[in-house]
Amino acid sequence: MAALGPYKRIIIKIGSALLVDAETGELRTDWLRGLAADVADQKTLGRDVLIVSSGSIALGRRVLNLPDGVLSLEESQAAAAVGQIRLAQAYEAALGPLGIKTAQILLTLEDSADRRRYLNSRRTMAALLGLDVVPIVNENDTVATDEIRFGDNDRLAAQVAAMVEGDLLILLSDVDGLYTGNPRVDKNAKHIPLIEKITPDMEDGAGDAGSAASKGGMKTKVMAAKTAMSAGCAMVIMEGNVDRPLKVLGSGVKASWFKSANTPNAARKIWISGMKPKGFITVDSGAITALRAGKSLLSVGVRGVDGIFDRGDVLCIQDETGRELAKGLAGYDAVEAALIAGKKTTEIADILGYAGRGALIHRDDMVL
Repeated sequence: MAALGPYKRIIIKIGSALLVDAETGELRTDWLRGLAADVADQKTLGRDVLIVSSGSIALGRRVLNLPDGVLSLEESQAAAAVGQIRLAQAYEAALGPLGIKTAQILLTLEDSADRRRYLNSRRTMAALLGLDVVPIVNENDTVATDEIRFGDNDRLAAQVAAMVEGDLLILLSDVDGLYTGNPRVDKNAKHIPLIEKITPDMEDGAGDAGSAASKGGMKTKVMAAKTAMSAGCAMVIMEGNVDRPLKVLGSGVKASWFKSANTPNAARKIWISGMKPKGFITVDSGAITALRAGKSLLSVGVRGVDGIFDRGDVLCIQDETGRELAKGLAGYDAVEAALIAGKKTTEIADILGYAGRGALIHRDDMVL
């Protein structure tokens, strides 16, 4: 699998049209078993794998005998509620026999727009990946309304890739990549194998191709690529309706690769360093030594807290002379941070009344 050689954390997006038979509404179990074998291969090679999967509404609508065509919001939510159980069971049945643990995560747009919820989701997924679990992520269609929807799982997959600092997002599609036009109607449209920068012409040329079973088209995939690339994550669009799609991708099949100029970690650090701080944390010499050694900022080393901020806001870390040392994302809000400043981690639960996090600012959320 030479094409996947550099990548360590892979996000796979699977659309409804690949997972659910359009005629019968039944799960395509043979295809899913092939994908499961691919996931097992990637795990054996030491890679983290996360799946963003559509399919709950497509599975549920048949069970409920809902008509073909566009469903009302209430019908979509009901179908998702019924189908989501079957979707989770399908992944467990495919991956479990291969020794792979799975988990279900349902997100809405608010989980990425709200900073606190974003950080909670990020930490949960990081914990699952650290425990060698394959998270299965889907939009929470049972509660999402038009105002809080991602709208398509291409967009959701790109947001998840950024959230978990993935370095490769694989969109399994019904086309083999990006073209200069819609190849279904434009015979002169040319395939673009490598994209290092998304131009306005590419965005204009991305039509709304897609099947009746899916919400996304090429336009949503180009927008997903912009999100992924800005987060330091490469992306590839490939024909997914093949046996063992990741194995095929690794052999060098025709596809469109979007390459980012940064790594996920570098992109995150750039974002943090460019943000205006909402507050200031003054630290002692012991904390400074720990930070320079690559460690997190613990409450015991904090000598002062200034500003009004919430968990997830950017803070400036400074020494006792006011010299800026670093920026990072707050693990506590301003009131909580002031209460635990100078205290040992073991004292936090008694002070706040609940078991807090170990770090006031985690090293993964900090740039010196």
